[in-house]
Amino acid sequence: MAMLLGDVGGTNARLAIARNGVIDDVTVTRFRGDDYHSFDDVVRQFLKDQHDPRITSVCVAVAGPVSGGRASLTNRDWDFSEERLARLTDADQVRLINDLTALGYATPSLQGDGVSVLRSAPPDRARNGQSLVVGLGTGFNVCAVRVLPQGGITALEAEEGHTQLPANIYRRLVDLFGPEGAAQFFSTEETFAGRGLARLHAARTGQPPIPSEAVARAAGEGDPEAIATYDLFAELVGLLCRELALRFMPLEGLFIAGSVGRSIADRIGLFENAFLSEAHMRQIPANTPICLIRDDMAALHGCLAALT
Repeated sequence: MAMLLGDVGGTNARLAIARNGVIDDVTVTRFRGDDYHSFDDVVRQFLKDQHDPRITSVCVAVAGPVSGGRASLTNRDWDFSEERLARLTDADQVRLINDLTALGYATPSLQGDGVSVLRSAPPDRARNGQSLVVGLGTGFNVCAVRVLPQGGITALEAEEGHTQLPANIYRRLVDLFGPEGAAQFFSTEETFAGRGLARLHAARTGQPPIPSEAVARAAGEGDPEAIATYDLFAELVGLLCRELALRFMPLEGLFIAGSVGRSIADRIGLFENAFLSEAHMRQIPANTPICLIRDDMAALHGCLAALT
């Protein structure tokens, strides 16, 4: 008896088998999305590689909206169906969840090297059992989490990436790039996902856009323009997280996740200045710890928690 777990993003899909409530690390396998026509093909290949174990339940985290047992990737032409996965795996239970929802389910159990505290908050602050995951990677989204008095977890689905930018961030972009330049940052995801970072770098430098990975490499090599872009990005993320802290009141912690979000760890001072920059209701962000999810297996652990 085995559980099939999946974490599917716009670039890669990661699958694993769990037995007796524990993920078998040996089975964890990464697949490049470009190498497969569909997610179903990935599942077939994975099960073949694992010698076709008897699958009893399936949970797959998808980087895109999930509704009515169906899902699609925001940044790849793949679609998902609980019914189709049930036929493919012969599982009795199949669940599709958003990838940020999976990270939400994982947050109560994150520990050790899997999470870093970037900004602490007063230990005697009021607590409310609420957390928030903010994912900055190929896409952007959030997941609000509440730990219930009985110990269960509620992780709420959202599509925050497709909301319009908060007015304070838009005004900052207008100041930097003018109304026409700011107009290209037309949603939260288009500003804070990887392509948003690339767009920000192009707007700053007046050069053609380059992939966010190239901006990251240049910053790591000491390029002053790339470093300045990352510094500005950290400030903008701080402004955004201030708005999210007021919206969701995550007094247990605001957890940053994703490849782009990890750049904030080295610029927490810039982030914090922006996060605490407004006096109005400042006590809420001031009492919100900021953490960084470092565990690459977190979404798979969240899928396991969603099934158990």
